[in-house]
Amino acid sequence: METGIVNINYALSHKTRFEGKFYLNENAFNSMLIERHQNSCLRLEQLADAFNPPVFKRQFCKKEGHSVAYYQSSDIATLLPSNVYIYKGQADKLNLLVKSGDILIAGFGTVIGDTCVATNMHEGVCFANNVCRVRTFPNVKTGYLAAVLKSKYGKSMLNNNASGTAIRYIEAPRIKELLIPNFPDDFQKEVDDLIQKSASLREEAAKALAEAKDILKDWINVEFEKHNFQTAVVSSKNIWSSLQHRIDPPAIMNDGVKTMEEVTSRMDCTTIGKIDGKVFRPGIFKRSYVENGIPYIKGSEIFLTNPFRRCDHLSRTRTPFIEEMSMKEGQILITCAGSVGDIKLITKEYEEKESIGSQDIIRLESTDELYTKEYMFVYLQLPFVYDYIQSMKYGSVIERIEPFHVESIPVVKPTKEVSDEITSLIQTYMDCTYRAFCAEEQAITMVEQEIEKWNN
Repeated sequence: METGIVNINYALSHKTRFEGKFYLNENAFNSMLIERHQNSCLRLEQLADAFNPPVFKRQFCKKEGHSVAYYQSSDIATLLPSNVYIYKGQADKLNLLVKSGDILIAGFGTVIGDTCVATNMHEGVCFANNVCRVRTFPNVKTGYLAAVLKSKYGKSMLNNNASGTAIRYIEAPRIKELLIPNFPDDFQKEVDDLIQKSASLREEAAKALAEAKDILKDWINVEFEKHNFQTAVVSSKNIWSSLQHRIDPPAIMNDGVKTMEEVTSRMDCTTIGKIDGKVFRPGIFKRSYVENGIPYIKGSEIFLTNPFRRCDHLSRTRTPFIEEMSMKEGQILITCAGSVGDIKLITKEYEEKESIGSQDIIRLESTDELYTKEYMFVYLQLPFVYDYIQSMKYGSVIERIEPFHVESIPVVKPTKEVSDEITSLIQTYMDCTYRAFCAEEQAITMVEQEIEKWNN
């Protein structure tokens, strides 16, 4: 239970709202600090234009010349490439396309306040209408504004100003009212430089990963197309030769399985279980949550660009399997419950934070000189390999895979040259990702510490 004294003038400034929950929560406390110093702030509408496109019925299509990538508000925190497309004509007509330098703010549901700066990678892609576009005016430092919005104070203001009871939302008119601390120009420039550096490094990392994927795709040289509906006659011999003798259609009539059979028939292959390394999943345990403890990263959080600002913390003394669950640089994580087969390569910041990962994530650690961790990271992300993993799922309510499924996945044997080239590119990807995280974290911390000086 929380108690507090609220000045009547403060209540009047918030449309005479008197319910305690509006004032007695972390978002309200953070927002109050900003509002008490509003004379040292500017409204966002003085710094930038903010707008939401109109609500529209999405016209989905395949990836073609007349299509553009479509992102939801939940994609802002991950910045992963999208596999969903809509017609470019619809996107142009409704002003859905974003520009490099736009600040994108999620304004719907549980992801309210997630913020990112669009880079050249996002130039001309489409975001949902519940993502607010903020375009700064000339001479306004975009990186500084983004850092304020990414900070705990910015996110608190966004959540505190949101409307709705069942599903909360916030749109451009309320976002324009946000108070942005007007700190000295030299401070703003330092923060802006760090955010711009972070965005540039993430773009460089994405290019390195894309180049590595292209090299491996060209070397394997296989055509893969996913068909959502298909029929076939399956012999009992094929069922008995499958991994778990399953009769489920997705396990037998699967485009990834067919493509994998074609690849393994003409190229040297092994399985993950036979390379130098190990595949494992920690045991199940009862979680003991605390306010300050070990950062605990769930399967739904591992793809966030910064999961540490929203993750739970577990007790250091009452948590078993800490060594098994520790997230180590170079470790490959494979989601294995619900959303299956998504791949994450752990970079240095996870190890520095001494974080642990959920037991519902399979770990792959490779010490092989040919099948390096970098090569395996790229290989497991190839579309036909991802689809092959989907054929292994079991479970009627929550679909899952187990470590022995991962160990059975065929792996194409690379030449030393291909392996070295991909390894070098992914090492660049890991380095850029880590430095981007550090730069952004430094910028946000600087903003928060400067705001907290107002408490003194």
